[in-house]
Amino acid sequence: MIPEINPGTLINNRYLINRTLGQGGFGRTYLATDTQRFDEQCVLKEFLPATTNTELIRKSRELFEREAKVLYELDHPHIPKFLAWITNRERLFIVQEYINGKSYSQILQERLTQTRKPFSEVEVKTWLLKILPILNYLHDRSIIHRDISLDNIMLPQNQSQPVLIDFGVVKQKFTQLLSANAAHNNFSLSGSVVGKIGYSPPEQLRLGKCYPNSDIYALAVCAIVLLTGRMPNSLLDDSLNWQWRSYAKTSDSFANILNKMLAEVPTERYQSAQEVIFELNAIHSKVTTSKVTIGEPQPIELFEVQSENQAPTRLHPQAPISLSTEYLDYLQQELTSFIGPFASVLIKHNLAKSPQMTAEELLDAVSAKIPNRIRAHEFRSRVKLPEKTNIEKLQNLFDSQPTVDFPAISNPDFLNNCRRELTSFIGPIASVLLEKALAQSPHSSPNQLIENLVAEIPNQERAQQFKERIYKLKITD
Repeated sequence: MIPEINPGTLINNRYLINRTLGQGGFGRTYLATDTQRFDEQCVLKEFLPATTNTELIRKSRELFEREAKVLYELDHPHIPKFLAWITNRERLFIVQEYINGKSYSQILQERLTQTRKPFSEVEVKTWLLKILPILNYLHDRSIIHRDISLDNIMLPQNQSQPVLIDFGVVKQKFTQLLSANAAHNNFSLSGSVVGKIGYSPPEQLRLGKCYPNSDIYALAVCAIVLLTGRMPNSLLDDSLNWQWRSYAKTSDSFANILNKMLAEVPTERYQSAQEVIFELNAIHSKVTTSKVTIGEPQPIELFEVQSENQAPTRLHPQAPISLSTEYLDYLQQELTSFIGPFASVLIKHNLAKSPQMTAEELLDAVSAKIPNRIRAHEFRSRVKLPEKTNIEKLQNLFDSQPTVDFPAISNPDFLNNCRRELTSFIGPIASVLLEKALAQSPHSSPNQLIENLVAEIPNQERAQQFKERIYKLKITD
């Protein structure tokens, strides 16, 4: 067995091990510091092949590298970013963004200790509508999480949106590789099943098969655990049928949705996360205005839908910078006339997938979801795009300035403006980021430099404010 890495060890001359976060059948997880990224905290997941077979270790490295690349290409605000794939001697690692917060398993236990009450139907319904778009994003890319449980759904500090962690993709491939070689090697696969007993569906635990609705099943188990305050094994009878209704106060409509998600046979479940989102919203004949947060006091924005005879309600009180709430309201109203109340879900889903999309990109995306091509074309032709925003007008005006074709480094006044304004947004680290951007792209134009600096500002709204401020300063110079 490969020994545990001691705190203070430097991996690949970059990642400084702080402590061990956990250990399972597939390896260990460490909290580390990235010494080449401003000492940012990250997670190192080490996968330990339970064999000394040289050929098997070589194959596992090749396999892990391919699978890690798939995960690395994921780009979703509520999925930890996969930062790197590394090897260190005989060790295999994936480097991942660190989520500083609590798992929903911890949040549930704290709530039961403090109040002795599990979560309500409204709370859990709202929570599901936060998780399901994440699953939809993954499933659209043919990725199945495989290991959903309350331990693998976290609430970051000072946030209201859950984050889905600890994918089972690499672990699943690892198991397949070991299984293929089990007859020729002296090691056991016991404990190597991907998924958690009680949470994972029968086809996954018994046959090792996974489908998108395998994740939906596991998410439903999470929901009934939150509703009842009981662990999964205490909600199953001797015949392994779910018996949870007597421990929770829920409406029949919500219970029916959960039971369909929990169907033993995969074909009897919902076939996509989007179907579940639609069903959850459909049980609201009126707009739900209450906003509830699980685990933290911040408000959670509900996925709202109206009956057909109601005026549309503003769907996005904090719309992306490039899209006004007025335009989103208008788009929702027009789309509702074509596909009904599902319009709000569809708009919300697309904005969650690509928060930075333009009005035209959003229009194209929702048009593509209208089944009837003639109706889709009619809708696309009917909707009028909004006028360009102030930032777009400023950017176009800035693009027309003669200095944009020259390297940014040739204009000291522009660089001083950038440094001063960036410092006002992110503090003293601004000088470091500016020097870094110039070192990486010494011949970049002012426009390119602005884009590079904007990408370094974590808060989207602040980033856009900085961008607009720089454009105004440059134009008035």
